Amino acid sequence: MRETIGQPHKPTLNSVKGDDLSLNQYGVPVNAAHHYDFLQQQHSFIQEQKVAWGEMDAFNHLNNVIYYRYAESARIGYLQALGLFSEDIQVVLAQSSCQYLQPVTFPDTLQIGVRCRHLGSSSMVTSYAYYSEAQQAIVAQGEAVLVRLDAQSQQKVLWTDQERQQIQAFDRT
Repeated sequence: MRETIGQPHKPTLNSVKGDDLSLNQYGVPVNAAHHYDFLQQQHSFIQEQKVAWGEMDAFNHLNNVIYYRYAESARIGYLQALGLFSEDIQVVLAQSSCQYLQPVTFPDTLQIGVRCRHLGSSSMVTSYAYYSEAQQAIVAQGEAVLVRLDAQSQQKVLWTDQERQQIQAFDRT
């Protein structure tokens, strides 16, 4: 597992090294040779995830539900790295999505990048990129909206200035 700090930002043609810097409709470099650099440059937290045989479906590829489980594990790792777990405040999933770009099969290991794409008053939008070591390419991308709630009242809790600075510092490098 690798942690870096980087200001969340939208990929630009100059943010990825190489000859063909054009991006596809998902914001991923068209040239797969640039995918791993893109993953490292654009995501402040990367978690390794081995694909298990039993996670494949009848079509002999990773079942779509598994991508959400992997995102959950990476998201929890990201939040733990930020120190955002507390008994008094819950971070709940309000929405999630995933775009499947290439099928994944066993055996494989995915590197799942996580970053804060947007920080609202009491919410956070995280984005994910799933990089396949076997394919040497980004095979899926996802997004999730997280909301902070008071554990007792279940009311939204605003980010403090200190927490905002902490998240921005983590995602900066």
